[in-house]
Amino acid sequence: MHQGSCHCGNIRLTLPDTPTVATSCNCSLCRRIGGPWVYFEFGTVKIEGHPASTTEYVQGDRTMRTIRCQTCGCVTHWEPINPEPGAKQGVHLGNFSPELIASVRVRRFDGADTWTFLDE
Repeated sequence: MHQGSCHCGNIRLTLPDTPTVATSCNCSLCRRIGGPWVYFEFGTVKIEGHPASTTEYVQGDRTMRTIRCQTCGCVTHWEPINPEPGAKQGVHLGNFSPELIASVRVRRFDGADTWTFLDE
């Protein structure tokens, strides 16, 4: 079980299993907030402190919200606004231990232009 948190600890996340691959994206939002991101089925990540201690940002096509801590400002995850069965959510791996981060293969994704992986 992998547990992580925002900087101040108000938002705590528990992953349902060990990720093996993460994504580093260069879209207009991800290049500003960083990553890498790991993905799980929506609702399978245990998130404590959300929504009471979080705020959200919704952009563009309004299909997802990016969540951050109200206190320290760390982005913790994103989630679909209208989740359908099988929907995914992204978790910011930077909120977890350096050991976990180092153990995960990070793939580079061109979310700014081609919507393809750059390291295939």
